[in-house]
Amino acid sequence: MTSNILLVDDTPQNLQLLFNILLNQGYKVRCAINGALALKAIESLPPDLILLDINMPDMDGYSVCRQLKSCQNTQEIPVIFVSAMGETLDKVKAFESGGVDYVTKPFQLGEVLARISTHLSLKQAQAEIKVLNEQLEQRVVERTLQLQEEMAERQRVQEKLIYQTTHDRLTDCLNLPGFVKVLEQSMDQTQFLSETYAVLSLTCERFQRITNAFGHLVGDHLLLQVAHRLNHGFSDQAVIARIGSDRFVVLLKGLAANREIAQQTCLAMAKQVQGELSKVFIVEHHQIFLQTKWGITLGQPQYSRADHILRDASIACSQAYSQGLTLPGRTEGNIAAYCVFNAHMHDQALEKVQLESNLRQAIDRQEFIVHYQPIVSLSTGEIRGMEALVRWQHPEQGFISPSQFIPAAESSGLIVPLGAIVMRQACEQFRQWQQQHPSLDQLKVSVNLSVRQFAQPDLVERIQQMLADTDLQPENLQLEITESAIMESSESAASILERLRSQNIQLAIDDFGTGYSSLSYLTQFPVDTLKIDRAFVNQLGQDPKHVGIFQAIVTLANTLGMDIVAEGIETDRQLQQLRTFGCQLGQGYLFSKPVDSTTMAKLFTQPVWSHHWLTDNIKNDKGRVATLH
Repeated sequence: MTSNILLVDDTPQNLQLLFNILLNQGYKVRCAINGALALKAIESLPPDLILLDINMPDMDGYSVCRQLKSCQNTQEIPVIFVSAMGETLDKVKAFESGGVDYVTKPFQLGEVLARISTHLSLKQAQAEIKVLNEQLEQRVVERTLQLQEEMAERQRVQEKLIYQTTHDRLTDCLNLPGFVKVLEQSMDQTQFLSETYAVLSLTCERFQRITNAFGHLVGDHLLLQVAHRLNHGFSDQAVIARIGSDRFVVLLKGLAANREIAQQTCLAMAKQVQGELSKVFIVEHHQIFLQTKWGITLGQPQYSRADHILRDASIACSQAYSQGLTLPGRTEGNIAAYCVFNAHMHDQALEKVQLESNLRQAIDRQEFIVHYQPIVSLSTGEIRGMEALVRWQHPEQGFISPSQFIPAAESSGLIVPLGAIVMRQACEQFRQWQQQHPSLDQLKVSVNLSVRQFAQPDLVERIQQMLADTDLQPENLQLEITESAIMESSESAASILERLRSQNIQLAIDDFGTGYSSLSYLTQFPVDTLKIDRAFVNQLGQDPKHVGIFQAIVTLANTLGMDIVAEGIETDRQLQQLRTFGCQLGQGYLFSKPVDSTTMAKLFTQPVWSHHWLTDNIKNDKGRVATLH
C-alpha cells in the first residue's frame, strides 16, 4: 500500500523539489504552503507522514506540530521537521513539540528518503503492534470470559460432586459422610446452648426377603416411600439420612437438656412417624408391610466423636427386640420396637467382640473338649447312646458356659470349624470305647449339627471323610438337627437328609416343640428320632393340655417308626410320666449331667441311676439293671 505524505513549507521551490523526489519514489504527495492550510488538509485526509518546515508566516511549525499532537485523531502521525535552523536548541524544541525527527537544510536526498522510510516503517510497525495488541486484548477478554465460564462450570461440578458424596443417590437423603458432618456441627453447637440432641437409628426388618420376593426395583421404590414418610413425619429441624441398604438415621436437634424430657420427645416423634410407617406400602401393585426397630441415643457431654453416637444408636437398634419395648401405636402385623441406649450395651458389644476373638484363638489352641450325656432306655435303664456336648476350658478364665460362646460362634460362623472339632472328637472317642466294649456296637453317639453346618454344600462329603478317618460305622453316628435348620430351606434339606440317610447315618430332630412343631413335616423327611425339648417335658405336670399333645407326638412317632428321646428329665415323677406315655428314651440330670470321657467310660459299667429302676422292680432277665462289660 502506497504511503501518503504531506509537505508543509512556505517556499515553493522546496515544495517542488521534495514533491518530485517523493513522487518518483512512488509515494502519494500533497503540499501546503502554511500551517493553516496544512491543518485543513490533515483534517480532510490524515497523511501517513508529514515533512514540516519551522519558519512560516502566521503559524510556525512548532505550533502546527503541537496542535496535531493535542488532537487524538492526528497525534500518532509522525512529523519530521525540515529546517535551515541547525542549532541544538531548535532541535530540542522540535522534539518537545512532538516531532519524531529533524533534518537540516540543505539536506542530502538519501538521508531524507532513509528517514522517511524508517519512520513510515515504524508507523507501520506501530500500527501492526496496535492491531496485535487489540487482537490480544480481545483474546484476553474472550479467554477471561471462557475461564470465568469454566470456573463457574467447575464450581457447579464441584458442588455436584460434594452433593453426591454427602447424599444418597436413591432417596436424596444425606448419606453417612453427610450425616456425620451435620452431627458434628450439632455437637459443637450444643456445647454452648442449654439444649441437647438425639440420634435415632431405624432398621427395616426382613427387607432382604422383600427384595428376594419382588426384586431390587421394588425394594428401591419401597425405600423411596420410606424416606418420603420419614421426611414428612419428622419436623423440619430433623435431619434424615440413609446409611445402609435398609437403615436410616435421624438427628433431632433442639431437645430439652433434661434427659427424661428429651427421651419422651424422641418417643413421641417416633410414635408419630411409626404411625405412618405402619400403613401399607403399595409398590407395583404389591401390598407390603414393614417391620421396624428403633435405637435411640441421647446426646451427652462425654460424646466427642460422631461415629460413637452412631455406633451406640446401632447397638440399641440391634437390641430393640431382645431388650427394648414395643413402640406405642403399633398396628397389628406390623411390629415396631425401640430401645434407648445405655453404657452397659456397649460393654456387652465389646465383650462379644472379645469373645469371638478368644473363640478363634481357642480353636487354634485346641481348648475345646467334649463332654457326654448318657441317653437312657426309660424301660430298662440301659445306656442306648450319648450326646456329645462341647465344653470350653479357658486357660485363664476357666470354664466358659456354652450359653455364652455358642451364640457367638453361630453369629460369627465359627460354629462350622467348632462343630467339626466336636464331631471328630466324638467319633474318635466312641470308636475307642467300641474297641474296649464290643457291646457298644449297637449304640449311637449324637452330635449337634448347626444351621451353618447344615448349609454347607459339601456337608455329606465332609461327614463321610470324617467317618473314614475315625473308622466309625455310619449307623453309630446320629446327627441332631433343629427344626429351624430344616424348615429354612425345606427342599434342599430333604435332599441333604436323604443323602445322609442313604449312608446309614442316623438323623434326629433336636429341641422338638420349640420351633415349627408341625407334625405333618415329619412324614416328609427321613428322621429316625425325635428329641422332645426340656421345656416341653417340664410342662407335663403343669398343664393338662401338654399331656394330650405329648401323647399325640408319641403315637405319631411310633406309627412312623421313630424313637422318642425326652430331654431334661430331672425328677422321678417326670420319669414315671414319660414311661407311662410310652416314651422309650430320655436324658437329663436325673441320670447324669454331661461328663468328661473318663467319667462316661465308668458309666458304661457302673450306671449311677440304677436305683430308679431297682425301686420300681424294673430289672432285666438277670434281675438287675443292665450294665456293659
